[in-house]
Amino acid sequence: MRVRRWAADIGLGVVFAVVLAFWASRVADSWGGGYWRFGCAAGAVVCAAALARRLDRTRAAVAGLAVAATAVLASRFAGLPSEPGPGMALGLSVLVGSAVRVLPVHVARAVAGGGLAVAVGSLLSAHALTAGVPSVTALNVAAWLAGVVAGLVPRLLDARRRAAAEAVRRAERLALARELHDVVAHHVTGIVVQAQAARIVARRSPEKVGGALADIEAAGSDALAAMRRVVGLLRDPGDPAGPAAPAGLDELVGRFEADGRAVRARLPDEEETAAWPPEVTGTVYRVVQESLTNIARHAPQARSVTVSVERDREAVTVEVADDSPRGPARHHQRGGYGLLGMRERVEALGGTLRAGPRPGSGWSVLATLPVPGRDQRCDQR
Repeated sequence: MRVRRWAADIGLGVVFAVVLAFWASRVADSWGGGYWRFGCAAGAVVCAAALARRLDRTRAAVAGLAVAATAVLASRFAGLPSEPGPGMALGLSVLVGSAVRVLPVHVARAVAGGGLAVAVGSLLSAHALTAGVPSVTALNVAAWLAGVVAGLVPRLLDARRRAAAEAVRRAERLALARELHDVVAHHVTGIVVQAQAARIVARRSPEKVGGALADIEAAGSDALAAMRRVVGLLRDPGDPAGPAAPAGLDELVGRFEADGRAVRARLPDEEETAAWPPEVTGTVYRVVQESLTNIARHAPQARSVTVSVERDREAVTVEVADDSPRGPARHHQRGGYGLLGMRERVEALGGTLRAGPRPGSGWSVLATLPVPGRDQRCDQR
């Protein structure tokens, strides 16, 4: 990226030099003498400010506008050729576009307004006012407009992308907040049931009360561990919490396979997943669901898909891979907002997610979710 910027600035500097030299020769031919020197020097200062804009965009823009305004007044009262000339107009266009592109809104508006004032102020230096707009003014207004458009369009596109990404994050957090309701309900219900059982044990076999209380303590530790994994997520007060009960992974894979693709699945049985925390089970389902949806949308050439969900001692690993050939636009399509939502969900639980092309061909999504063992959960009290 840095090399590309340097190359762009070098190219821009060459363009500045060519335009300034061309305009100086035109002024020398038409006005004679040394009339070209002032305009060339002022234009060079503005172009230098444009090349140094990344150091401080606000100061560079203010300096360029100040030099241009001074050149207009000097041209008016000293009988010099009309200003700003083409070289200065190009430099101002770069400064205005740069300011509109990245500076805060109020500063960008001020710089754009100053640029327009200088462009319109070139009427003061026009030596022959006719029924139409002088060519120097038309040139400067056109350069100013080009700079504003060049800065405003990418700024609006960036704002649109940020808004879309934030909408995805917010929707994912709301979904997780709804599932948080189920996590709390699951663990608290277990604690209540075990407390009721402990009362019965206390009446019938007082010597076994210690074991019952230990079970309640372990259930409370499980609840605390689950809450810590999702406590950072905020819920919209206006969005009611509701149950989230996704279908089983077997059914999800089966529906995808029914569309005509071969699926090799390594999935845990129901007894094993029943021991996982509910928020982990839901996230595993969401990762597989979104990955299969992406394959259906963006990789119709895929002939086979591998879905693997495995648990070792400390983590659950989810991988969904396909064998579709690479395409020129595929990387951009497969890296959209669905992937952003998956990453938000996985990272909220302390996990990691990687997605990208596989060696040779195909695409892979790999998520790792920590699932602490019973001993670790008790230590988190």
